[in-house]
Amino acid sequence: MDFKVKEAPPAVRGDTSKSGNKIITLENGTTLNAPMFIEEGDIIRVNTETGEYVERI
Repeated sequence: MDFKVKEAPPAVRGDTSKSGNKIITLENGTTLNAPMFIEEGDIIRVNTETGEYVERI
């Protein structure tokens, strides 16, 4: 299912201590881990069975 990213903290250059992921908030209030390149306003695809990020649309 596709969702719009409501909140995504800015990526900090060189911050790969968390395997290159950050916690984002979707338009429906759900939070999940996503790659550092995801920004506020992006549309992403989420696997609704696992709640995991799949891809940016």
